[in-house]
Amino acid sequence: MVAPLKVGIAGLGTVGAEVVRGIEQQGRILTARCGRGVRVVAVTARSRTRKRGVDLDGIAWAKSPLAVATDPDVDCFVELIGGDGDPALSAIEAALAAGKSVVTANKALIARHGLRLAKLAEQHGGALNYEAAVGAAIPIVKTLREGLAGTEVKRVYGILNGTCNYILTRMEQEGLSFAECLKDAQRLGYAEANPTFDVDGHDTAQKLAILASLAFGTKVAQSAISVEGISTIAPEDLRAAADLGYRVKLLGVAARTRTGIEQRVHPTMVPKSSSIAQVMGVTNAVTIDGDGIAPITLVGPGAGGAATASAVLADIADVARGVRVKPFGRPAARLRAIRKAPMERHEGGYYIRLMARDLTGTAATIARRLAERGISIESIVQRHPNAGMENGRASGASSPVPVILITYATSEDAVRQALQAVRRDKVISGRPQVIRIEKN
Repeated sequence: MVAPLKVGIAGLGTVGAEVVRGIEQQGRILTARCGRGVRVVAVTARSRTRKRGVDLDGIAWAKSPLAVATDPDVDCFVELIGGDGDPALSAIEAALAAGKSVVTANKALIARHGLRLAKLAEQHGGALNYEAAVGAAIPIVKTLREGLAGTEVKRVYGILNGTCNYILTRMEQEGLSFAECLKDAQRLGYAEANPTFDVDGHDTAQKLAILASLAFGTKVAQSAISVEGISTIAPEDLRAAADLGYRVKLLGVAARTRTGIEQRVHPTMVPKSSSIAQVMGVTNAVTIDGDGIAPITLVGPGAGGAATASAVLADIADVARGVRVKPFGRPAARLRAIRKAPMERHEGGYYIRLMARDLTGTAATIARRLAERGISIESIVQRHPNAGMENGRASGASSPVPVILITYATSEDAVRQALQAVRRDKVISGRPQVIRIEKN
């Protein structure tokens, strides 16, 4: 009979405790599916006395992550510490150098050091599995790396941060402000005390960098991603989107274009009819567009102890089965340096909300500046209920009037230059609100 896979775990927070519990409770299923047992033999964490609700009797307690990683009795090192540096990095490197397999949920580390770790895994014969790093229970890494190995991916995009999706959902459904929804998300535990990493788009960017590498065979490069968060989104933008048949989501988008691989994170208007628009609350979703296939959308819980642990257990099961695949779907030496597509060259439709001043010729000035940059308008909506743009003048009120423009496909650069010109003309107040539109 094949000996059980002996697992060492560094980090016994919510996810780590769930992994220990899962191995204990699902032991028979894992044995049946893998052809061998799985057993936790060593653990480490900051506190040994903390109550975790799992039985650790009979499991060795190591003094450090490095001690677990180099323990000769450990076959598979599971890193659940977090952070893009030590102790996680040095422990994983030590485990891989010793020929062990590694399972991690650490998106920050994979986004920053993924290539280096992939080379180590390939050199020494161990697996480097990180399904839980992106989308938790959504099997997006395996889908891109293995399930679609024979398909050329054209675009991968999705909702990769539950905190932002929860906030935008509440704002849309209840007409609340960003600040109100954020405060509630923090109270419910969906957002951190310092939510900047989530709401400014950086969490999504780390995950997108990993997906882009898997999809396009490029080196992981978070620095190549254009990033915008959701803090400027106002309830009026969500109401306007709904009236126009759209919904606003924070998307991470990686696409193959004529000018290179475009990678961007920003609030996006998506058609209400699209699969991604139906994803509400803390749920995540990823859509893959590939040659010869209809778009594939994977939806599921993108965070939480149980969801993340399920992905970690699936990766451990692959190690137990003896499955070894290249961490990024192809040899690390063949991953190409990414050719960043300048954001200025992005092409698509745009939602533009302007606060037009009550001045003669305002409408004509705005139209002229857009036309000078070759921007065609699909629709124009004046949001004030008792006023209209008449004879080139915002009538009915002395205060600025919201005007919403939807453009046909144009370039980012053209939109930026046109709006800069409009601001110089002093016919609008404040900064224009610009949201990109992503078609199906």
